[in-house]
This record gives sequence, C-alpha cells and structure tokens, in this order.
Amino acid sequence: MSAGWNTVESDAGVFTYLINNLGVKDVQFEELVSLDATFLRQRGPVYGVIFLFKYPTGEARHETPLDGTFDYEAAENRFFAAQTIQNACGTQALLSVLLNKEDSIDIGSKLQEFKDFTSAFPADLRGEALSNSELIRNVHNSFARASPFADEAQRLATEEEDVYHFIAYTAMNGRLYELDGLQAAPISHGNCEAEEFADKVIPVLQRRIERYPAQEIRFNLMAMVRDLRIRAREIGDQDWLYQEEQKRNAWQWENALRRHNFIGFTGDILKGVVGSKLDEGGKKYSGWLGDAKAKTKKRFDERRKVRGEADENASQHG
Repeated sequence: MSAGWNTVESDAGVFTYLINNLGVKDVQFEELVSLDATFLRQRGPVYGVIFLFKYPTGEARHETPLDGTFDYEAAENRFFAAQTIQNACGTQALLSVLLNKEDSIDIGSKLQEFKDFTSAFPADLRGEALSNSELIRNVHNSFARASPFADEAQRLATEEEDVYHFIAYTAMNGRLYELDGLQAAPISHGNCEAEEFADKVIPVLQRRIERYPAQEIRFNLMAMVRDLRIRAREIGDQDWLYQEEQKRNAWQWENALRRHNFIGFTGDILKGVVGSKLDEGGKKYSGWLGDAKAKTKKRFDERRKVRGEADENASQHG
C-alpha cells in the first residue's frame, strides 16, 4: 500500500507547477470563469479540461453513465486508470489528459517511462501503479504544508460531508471522452476532433452542471493549454508576454505560501494581542472579549439566515 496522498487545491498555478515538476514541457493551466467556447478556443491549442465538482457521496452508483456511453475498448487502448487511492483524483485527472496527448505534448522521459510500463495493464493495475509511483506521489504532495496536528485526510467521508472530485475531458481517437477514475471506463460523448474540442465540451459541461440545484455554484474548471508565453512571443505581443511572466511570478509566491504553515505565527499574534489587553486591565479585557463574541455571533446568525433562505428557495423550486 502506498503512503498517503494529500488533497490538492484546484488552482491553475498549482496544477501548472505540478506538471512542470513531473517533467512536462511548454504546458500550463488556465482558469475558466465561464462556459464560453470562444474564450476557450482563444487559449488554444487546448489539450483538455479539468473539472472539479461536489461528489454525491450518498448517491447509488449507476450501471450506465447519466450522459454518454462507456467505451471499454478505449479503456484498453488508451491511457485510463482506475482511482484506487483517496485524494489522488486531481493528479490522476491531469495525467489522464497528458498521457493521451504524447503526440502533441512533450511529457518528459519519466512520464513516458511510466506510460510505457503500464501500457499493457488493465485499468485497476494502472491505478495501483500510479498510486505507488514515488515520483508522482512526491510531486503531488509537494504542495502540502507541514502541520503540527494529526492528519485526518485519509479517513473516509460521511454522507453529510462535502466531498469534491476531479475529472478530465479530452479529445482522442476522434471522440470526446470523459475520464473519471471512479467510473468503469472512459465515457464517450460523441465524435470530436481536436479543433472541435472547445465547441463540443461546453454543452457536455453544461449538462453536467444542470444536474445540480440552481444554487450550487461550487465548481471549478481549468483548461490545459500550450504555454501562453510561447504564443505571445510568436505574435510579438510584449504586453501579453509581460502579463504572463507576472502571472508566473505570482504563482511562485502563492505556491510558496501554500507550503508554509502559519499556525505558529497566528498563535504568537493572538498571544501578543491577548497579553496587551490583559495589561490594560481586567475590565477592558472583558469588554474587548464581549465585543468579539457579539460580532462573531452576529456573523454566524447572518450566515445561518442566508443558508435558510437558500434552502427555502430550493424547496420552492424543487
């Protein structure tokens, strides 16, 4: 059994540096803030998209997909791996695109070796090989922040808890596929050439989102595209190139912060604030504490009211 896998944040900077550290060349991720085929095409070439959504933990598993059809042949002749370990779905989703695009992406020697090694495996053994790959696991876990507390990430979620899941969509073999390691096989959504991907994938994503209540907005979508700095250099757009370089600098800074644990720093600040209030005298400390409790209760009551109104609207329109 492999060592634990930490959760990965759905962020373009995180995913871009994950694939960079896996040895992939000239590829990045872009956040998609709307289901707009024109916007997606403008980021082309688009190799695939990664979709994050709330997973229905209490829902029974279906024998057939709710949309599309299982393609068991594609599970054998293209890279498709069953998800065999918790929290690996983000990295597994991006690998599902990368390892089916080696004809158009330089995936690097390490990933090519992994694909070649697992090419004859069935989906379940590919999933086991992925979860036991020291290289992939170490890169995946490289954004984990050190914590002084026990890690509860490996426990199974209950039906009452929110669980999120990554899946991938890409065009291969002239068809649009949904690649989800929790499904029995790749799900085909019809004919699709690479240049049609943006127009074909958006309706599929829209139908997926429409399965959820209208007030559910907890989705995230990222496109895997060629490094946009290359495009900027090709057309000689120095402003665009500068913006992309600044974005990379911001990603590096944000990723450095993600690896740092601020619990000790926060604790020292709280100790200092409480100590200064105690030095001012007991009455001032009690007053300050009472004000803080009142503000916290007010914010809690406001959030509870908003949730209650949302639930009421959902029941009226359900």
